[in-house]
Parts: sequence; structure tokens; C-alpha cells
Amino acid sequence: MAEFLIKVADERGRLLQQVESGISESEVRDRFAQQGFLVYWVKPKGLLIGGKAGRGKRVRPSTFLIFNQQLLTLLKAGLPVLGSMDLLVKRQRDAYFRALLQNVRERVKGGELLSEAFAAQHVFPKIYTTTLMAGEKSGNMDEVLTRYVNFQKMALTFKKKLAVSLIYPALLVSVVMVMLVFLVTYVVPQFAKLYSDLNAQLPAITLFMLEMGTHAQRYAPVILGGVALTIFLLWRWKATERGAQSIDRATHKIPLVGDIWMKYHVSTFSRMLSTLLTGGMPLVPSLETAGASMNSRTILNGIQRASVRVREGQSLAKSLEEQKVFPDLSVEMIEVGESTGALPAMLNSVAEFYEEDVQTALSGAMALIEPIILIIMAVFVGGILISLYLPIFTLGSSIH
Repeated sequence: MAEFLIKVADERGRLLQQVESGISESEVRDRFAQQGFLVYWVKPKGLLIGGKAGRGKRVRPSTFLIFNQQLLTLLKAGLPVLGSMDLLVKRQRDAYFRALLQNVRERVKGGELLSEAFAAQHVFPKIYTTTLMAGEKSGNMDEVLTRYVNFQKMALTFKKKLAVSLIYPALLVSVVMVMLVFLVTYVVPQFAKLYSDLNAQLPAITLFMLEMGTHAQRYAPVILGGVALTIFLLWRWKATERGAQSIDRATHKIPLVGDIWMKYHVSTFSRMLSTLLTGGMPLVPSLETAGASMNSRTILNGIQRASVRVREGQSLAKSLEEQKVFPDLSVEMIEVGESTGALPAMLNSVAEFYEEDVQTALSGAMALIEPIILIIMAVFVGGILISLYLPIFTLGSSIH
């Protein structure tokens, strides 16, 4: 039998939350309902629904997109929210996501708004729950959800294009690293044994390479442990506020990469802000929500400071310009959008412009990086092989 966490109210209205054993959620629910309790929700114990077990786990973006498309279709067909959730929970194959949706359904059945039920899971992006809330307040859930689905589609398409662009360079770097490690830790020590048996006079470059290979093979576990420990410490440091800011600043200063990284976040922020504003959200809450969704601490902090200035009555373009974070062109385009009263449409234009700019810059960077990687690989591999075979050529000439 499985364990379930259940929340009920007794006949006096007192709320109780406890762990119960049962065959299924429906069996536990029926059992308590027959005893006269009002059952708010039942969820599997240990399945991350708003608890510590689920922190850090995420629903796959493609799965979430399909769910929202189906939800939008059912709502447009005239089904109520609760009926739509019942159908979608039954059809969901992802166990983790299904458990979340079951909890959302129970919360909605208990009287909560859909946006509140999704926010209570602590898993879904804030822009999604804020969008739902805007739809609930305006009474136009279909239109708001349509905008979010379109935003999600564009974001996923953009990310997939970036991932495809990075696959070949990543494979190339991996192959180069594996080849170098194999040469240094296996091939070089084999030559060291050969030359030790020959007792031959070796050039200085060969001696250096043999010494390096011998030590690399001997201390390989220590080196691997050190690299793993360094990566772990960096990962833990990145989880802190100071570490995240330091790593983000360093990323923005990397030639080519830093500029592309900045433009990518500008396009993402512009697309989010446009979606929220079009859905009827006020500017300041939209700014705060879009800023909270940013992975870059530099941009996040800049948007937070800008939202304070906007709240004080300053224009969005002027507030962003003061932060010295956003590119000048994006600020100028936002200023035009504000002055003409077409800010959401202009933000979409900013997003499209920088998405295309990122694609172009990334293609150019990859065209430059790929030959550089090949040249570095040729230099290192060629240097290792020349240093190893040089004594053989010397010995061959001395025999003649």
C-alpha cells in the first residue's frame, strides 16, 4: 500500500492534514468522505507537491506546452476549468506532472483560483501564474492563455535553434579533449617504456612529454578528483547571491559570448514583458514578473532597480537607460513604443530583432570557433606526435 498526504475538515470546520495508507488516491478520498470529512485534496507522499521533495524539479517545457495547448482547446470548446483539468489529469503520462495537476485540480475544487493553485506548486514559472491571474481578473482566459502559448512556442523554438547551433562545437571540443587525454595518459607512457628499454639519448622536448605523460597517468585519479571538486564548489558558489553575480559578470565580459548572452536575455525579457502587458497587467507588476524570470543576475538586478524608478513615475526607457545594462538600441525602441502608445508591439519588435541578431552572431561565432578548435587540436596532437617520434627518426638516421 502507498502513503498519501490528505487534507480534510471535520464537522466542526477544523482543518486536519495527515499521512494515510491506501490503495489509491480515490480510495483514500472515498474512505474519509464516508466518515463525514470534507476532503480538500489527497496527494502521494514524497511527490514534490509544494514540499521539499519537489524543490528543484521541473516539468519538461515541451510537456508543459502540450498541456497548455490542450487546456486552451478545451476552454475554447466551452468546458469549465474543473472539467478540463479532470480530462487532462487522466491523459497525462508524466507521473510527476500528473501529481502536480491532481493537486491543482483538488485546490480548484476546494475553491481556489486556477492561478493560485498553480502558484502553490512552487514549480511553474511566475509569468505563467501571473498570466492566468490576468485572465481571471479580466474574464478573458482564452485570449490570455493563447498569448502565453504563442510566447511559449516562440521561446522553445528559439532555444532549440540555439541548442542545434551549439551541438557541433560541443562535440568537437569533447572529441579533442578525449583524444588529448588518451594520448597523454596512455600513448605517451607506452613510449616512455619503449625508450627506457632502448636506453637512447632523447631530445629535451621528448623528455618533457614523457615526464608529463608519466605523471598524468600516475596522478590521474587525483586530477579527476580535483576537477570534480572544483566543479562542485563552483556549482555551490553559484547558488549564492555573491557567486551568481560574480559568475554572471564574468560571463558578460567574455568576448563574443558575453554580447550574445546579453542579447539573448534582452530578447527573452522583451517577449515576456510584451506578453504580460498585452494580457492586461500593469507595467510595474509586469516588470517585476518578467525580471524575476531572468537567469542573468545583472539583468535581474537592473530590472528590479528600473521597476522602482517606474513606480516613482519615471518612464520605462529612461529607467532602463539609467541601469547601463540594456543595449542603447533596445532602449531607443522602447522609448518610441512608449511615446506612440504601442509599447507591447514595440517590445515584440525588440524581441524579434535581438533573436535574429543572436542567431546571426552565434552563426558567425561558430564559423570562427570551429577552425580555431581544429587548429588547436592539430597543434597539440601534432606536437605530441612529433615529440614522441623524433627520437625514432634520430635513431634511424644513426643506424644508416
